[in-house]
Amino acid sequence: MSVAMISDVHRATGDIAKVPKSTLPLICFRDGSPPLPDVNSSLMDSVLVPHSNGSFKGIEALQSSEQCYPMQKNFTVKLTNEQISPGVWYFGLFNGIGPTRTQSKMINRAPAYSFSANITVEGCTTLTMWGPDCNQTINPLSCALSDSYSPADNSSEAGFYNQTIEYVISCKNNFDTSCHRDGEPKFYSLDVVGVSQELKIVAIDVWLNETSSNKTKNASGINLICFARHGAIPSETVNDYSSNINKSPIVIHFPKVGRWYITILPVNLSKELGGSSDTDMKVCYSMESKLLECPVGKAGANCTREMYNLQTALRKGSGYFESYYLPVSEKVSPDSANFPLDSLLTNSSLHGEPDETWTYFILDIPRGAAGGNIHIRLASDAKINYEVYARFGGLPSLTSWDYYFANKTSSSVGSMFFNLYNSSENKVDFYILYIREGTWGFGLRHLNITSGVSKFQTTMSISLERCPRRCSSHGRCDTSLDVSGLTTYSYCSCDRDHGGFDCSIELVSHHGHVWQSIFLIASNAAAALPAFWALRQKALAEWIIFTSSGIASGIYHACDVGTWCPLGFGVLQFMDFWLSFMAVVSTFVYLGTLDEGLKRAVHTAVAILTALMAYTKATRPANIILVMAIGTVALLIGWLVELSTKCRSFSFSIRFSLNMHERMQAVRGWLKNLFKTIVRRFRWGFVLAGVTALAMAVISWILESSESYWVWHSIWHITIYTSSFFFLCSKASTASTVDTENQTLPNGAYELTRQDSFPRGQ
Repeated sequence: MSVAMISDVHRATGDIAKVPKSTLPLICFRDGSPPLPDVNSSLMDSVLVPHSNGSFKGIEALQSSEQCYPMQKNFTVKLTNEQISPGVWYFGLFNGIGPTRTQSKMINRAPAYSFSANITVEGCTTLTMWGPDCNQTINPLSCALSDSYSPADNSSEAGFYNQTIEYVISCKNNFDTSCHRDGEPKFYSLDVVGVSQELKIVAIDVWLNETSSNKTKNASGINLICFARHGAIPSETVNDYSSNINKSPIVIHFPKVGRWYITILPVNLSKELGGSSDTDMKVCYSMESKLLECPVGKAGANCTREMYNLQTALRKGSGYFESYYLPVSEKVSPDSANFPLDSLLTNSSLHGEPDETWTYFILDIPRGAAGGNIHIRLASDAKINYEVYARFGGLPSLTSWDYYFANKTSSSVGSMFFNLYNSSENKVDFYILYIREGTWGFGLRHLNITSGVSKFQTTMSISLERCPRRCSSHGRCDTSLDVSGLTTYSYCSCDRDHGGFDCSIELVSHHGHVWQSIFLIASNAAAALPAFWALRQKALAEWIIFTSSGIASGIYHACDVGTWCPLGFGVLQFMDFWLSFMAVVSTFVYLGTLDEGLKRAVHTAVAILTALMAYTKATRPANIILVMAIGTVALLIGWLVELSTKCRSFSFSIRFSLNMHERMQAVRGWLKNLFKTIVRRFRWGFVLAGVTALAMAVISWILESSESYWVWHSIWHITIYTSSFFFLCSKASTASTVDTENQTLPNGAYELTRQDSFPRGQ
């Protein structure tokens, strides 16, 4: 399988260690269920895998865990069939991991990344062939129920499997005898379709065949190495089990459900013949696999332990796949999600050592539910004397498990998909997160069990839930489909004061939230400054805009922090951004010298443009630049209109002169007067104060983050309204900017103002 990805992430390899993980874009891989890299903050460093040159080869242990890699501009992954197994694989892209504050729906200016990917899976069209050229054969073993097997036929098996009757499934190659040369491997496959006790792989009738001398020799000392692996082709370097099956069989206790692959490799055949160089020498053998199964309801040593299949019971009014599981037994009432354990447990007094007494439960996670979580609880009036073990694909044991809980100090807390909650001596409560689809086995190991009946009852519940602990009552559980549309996964959308995958991490205290809300809302009172000045100057349009903007922003932030929402959040957000855009542009329009008719036209056009911006994507950071550009254009329009008016009333001279020197003198005089007009137009102390306040607003905008949003956005409110106030105050009165009438220019030329007039005939 090859994954080639191109993204717009531009980050050097040496910079990754310096980037906070909350802002580091990652890609994660997991077999069987979606990845979830930020469950445990202590695991983030172990989950993150270093890389080099943008290419990742040799990914190990992906079946049992997830691995994450920093996103790069060019990212490639190549996996061989030794590194992947058949099934559903999940890829997750995360724009930062860890608990993040989402207390506001305001502008999120964290960087967004885009990517494109090409995933190629190459395989053989025939299931019985494999290899780079699909020229190597996999021999499927045909299985049948054995009717002649008896434990007494084998003393070791007779000791292990006592008086209980077992079902024995014998699997053999279609050819009774297999022969191959030294170092030439042969491959076999075997399907385990149900929960089994043991899988034994043995070679019988092993002998050497020397074709050159047409002789056969006993090969009791030959090395016939066997490798076994679940889900993928085994090799010398990657395998689950290995043994020289010419001397001792491979015994797999509680084999996983699914397809097993077996590789048999003869080693050093010539050594057996004293260094013979016969290249045609082959080793021949008959391989047999025995699959032992217990009767229904039995499992474990001697098939004497109790085993229960759990049936699904849907919750009323529940979401996708939410259900609880109950044992198929007359001893359990179907009306409750909790079932008593005492009546279901294996009687330890009848079956050997108490610490080796187990009770097993089997359940199936349906297809499409891999984004759910298994919730396991035990409760008792006394100390709980059970250890809980869980395993995917088969029954657990002390040496083979995926997750376990023994006590508060001994459990799978170090696993990224195991989360333990408030557990004590009389209570056990934990989740297995993003559970894999398929068969799961759970085992209760009994501790200090006596033959007497306990007066304290222990109850157990196993349920499939969408979000852990219902998001700890601090968020909303949302459910989405993966890109393929075949699997649902759930996640918590936390409230304004909590974070984490289950919203259990308090990021802001209640007291802190109250003060932050007060700052965000009250800071909008700064809008009273430009509104007051506009009213004093009788600029009623600007007064209405600034007053409405401050009120709308205050109400919007009150709704945003969860205080009061008189209207829908979308309506309030639109009003806040629209009126804020209008307030900025109105400041520029006020600084121009437009007559009332043209000013109304500009305000109308600006209202339409800013309304479209606020409606389509109000929180887009580029809107700030667009609004400033629109305001600047409006100011330039006002100045151009004024300049064109002056140009029409300007004359180089009453008597037109072709003298170039006089014309240049006239232009210099006009530019000098224009400069004086601009200087007189503004109070430059207020302009400097306005620019300073605007710079502070820009700085606060840049410094905003999810952690410091409330303080910098409050400063943004104060500084942006204060800058508008200073800019409004910077405009001088009209009377002080009127030029002196009939100013004499060189050589008798005149500058005519709008007050100049000429009697008819002059």
